Amino acid sequence: MKGFRTRTAVVLVNLGTPAELTASSVRRFLRQFLGDRRVVEIPRPVWWLILNLFVLPLRPRKVVETYSEVWTDAGSPLRVITEQQVERLQERFDQEMGDTSPLICHAMTYGEPAIAKVLDSLQQQGIRRIVILPMYPQYSGSTTAAVTDQVADYMKSCRYVPSINLIGSYFWEQPYIEALAKSIREFWQQHGKGEKLLFSYHGIPQSYADKGDPYPGHCECTTGATAASLGLTENDYEMSYQSRFGKAEWVKPYTAERVEQLAKEGVKKLDVVCPAFAADCIETLEEISMENGEIFEEAGGEELRLIPCLNASQAHIDALFGILRLHVLSQQSGTDRS
Repeated sequence: MKGFRTRTAVVLVNLGTPAELTASSVRRFLRQFLGDRRVVEIPRPVWWLILNLFVLPLRPRKVVETYSEVWTDAGSPLRVITEQQVERLQERFDQEMGDTSPLICHAMTYGEPAIAKVLDSLQQQGIRRIVILPMYPQYSGSTTAAVTDQVADYMKSCRYVPSINLIGSYFWEQPYIEALAKSIREFWQQHGKGEKLLFSYHGIPQSYADKGDPYPGHCECTTGATAASLGLTENDYEMSYQSRFGKAEWVKPYTAERVEQLAKEGVKKLDVVCPAFAADCIETLEEISMENGEIFEEAGGEELRLIPCLNASQAHIDALFGILRLHVLSQQSGTDRS
């Protein structure tokens, strides 16, 4: 049906990134990111003082130095890869669905393009049926729910509220597990297999999990399913959590501590995969490959090898298509799919 595509859209949503490699740009990004109640649950008056008196005046310059290790000529790796994902996923849908293919675009929870601006642009184009996929396979209140909050706030402002299907998680979806396993196999085929595989996930404060956040359980499910697909034994792999911020206890074990301990236990070649990240970014390229790689070598290991995120690989695009296709068809038919 000619023109049907203008009535349906898919929005891929990732966390976001500073627009430029400058302290002022990083400061704007951190203010929005760390100012979100979903991200930091410290009482507002206390956190306002910490954020504005200590974090924002001091942290941006350090973050710029860290970003400079991975920044490309085209900009932030996260932004560049996300744009590639959109382009390739659009081609995949066009190939399979022709004139009924949805419009594929992206938004960022923090920074640009903002979720509200993207949804408003779709509305202005006459698009009333939208599928939103937060690019966080494992649900957490600090990530997926932050997207939900912004979508809800946008819908409150609408006179004509669009039909929105927001996918809460896909940690258990077979296409995603198969893509992860395939990426690991291909890495081993090209570079050989390390002595241990470490699944490293972005961490959350332990208090969030204590309040009922299902994120650790989702991570465990992804790890177990992927390990089973690879035919691994319990001695072949471990899982841990990275990117701890602040002094509070976070979910354990911590990646940096396990990396150091594994080296001390005699592991010489360690492979690390980061299934919670849909695209390589500062947390994988710098924190894992560089920072944790140095920790591993200083503790006696020889080589820590980062297995790239799924990024815009064909396996990832096929997985995203497999996850999204039925949701898109459901929206186009005017029915709901949860």
